[in-house]
Amino acid sequence: MKQYLLKLIEGNTLTQEETHEIMLGIVEEKYNVQQIAALLMAMQTRGVTVDELLGFRQGLLETGKYMDFSEYNTLDIVGTGGDGKNTFNISTCSAFVIAGAGYKVTKHGNGGSSSVSGASNVLQGHGVKFTDDINLLKRSLDEAGICYFHAPLFAYGMKFVGPTRKALGVPTCFNLLGPLVNPCHPKNSLHGTAYQAQLRLYTNVHQKIGDNFGVITSYDGYDEISLTSGFKICTNNFEKVLTPVDLGLSYVNQADIYGGETAEDAQKIFDAVLEGTSTPAQRNVVIANAACGISVMDKNLSMSDSVAIARESLESGKALATFKKFLAINS
Repeated sequence: MKQYLLKLIEGNTLTQEETHEIMLGIVEEKYNVQQIAALLMAMQTRGVTVDELLGFRQGLLETGKYMDFSEYNTLDIVGTGGDGKNTFNISTCSAFVIAGAGYKVTKHGNGGSSSVSGASNVLQGHGVKFTDDINLLKRSLDEAGICYFHAPLFAYGMKFVGPTRKALGVPTCFNLLGPLVNPCHPKNSLHGTAYQAQLRLYTNVHQKIGDNFGVITSYDGYDEISLTSGFKICTNNFEKVLTPVDLGLSYVNQADIYGGETAEDAQKIFDAVLEGTSTPAQRNVVIANAACGISVMDKNLSMSDSVAIARESLESGKALATFKKFLAINS
């Protein structure tokens, strides 16, 4: 570790091979917490590079549990977190809308980081039992169109940096790794980032990974389409700046998509959206993000077509039926 720290002190970056080796060393507990903390803060102060992030990702995937879903064409939809906006579970709700529209979703997630309720919190609140049983996960995907990977069951390496990250109390490059280590390596992804610099970083990472991707960020700092501002989307084929009006939707206020003070508050909003009793703003923000995921999966669709498909999935009750089927299999 000393040689890596000296490189960073001298203002140099690390190679993909070096951060891969570091990640393996962290899992093998070769380094003490002070060394790991120094490494993370040195990289955070300067900003992590594409190759550094890819090396950590490779190490996490190698030391984690792989799920072979290669026969499926699936999408993951998840944000990096860290935006501090405390929205309700927009991407998780959107995942069920996408699945309700007939697209396969392999959702990866964890407990909340920048909000009171992450994907795992809202699902656990409904009685979901997390599993790494590939047969049950594939049954869920086959019958409900969606399955869920609870990150701690798969990315084992994260637990070795957990205490250091908690003690530091500030974001590190590991906050950016969660969405990149889905255990089934889905062919498609829609990832939300909280800042423009992260959007550029993620776009470059995905280009090197070689998957079919969309990366989005809202201009007022949400790691998803918030409808509170315009947003930027980058894919394999284009970069666009869009507004809610471009989607045929209206702007909303930040308070309209607030997740509340507790996980129970966020869960009530999640349920209301799927049940058709939410506010128009809560419904439309889910439709917007689901539509973006659908447009990543099906490049032949216009954005307005994708919005119409997402709206039909939600308002017809297909998304709710999908969620109920998911609960029946996974609870």
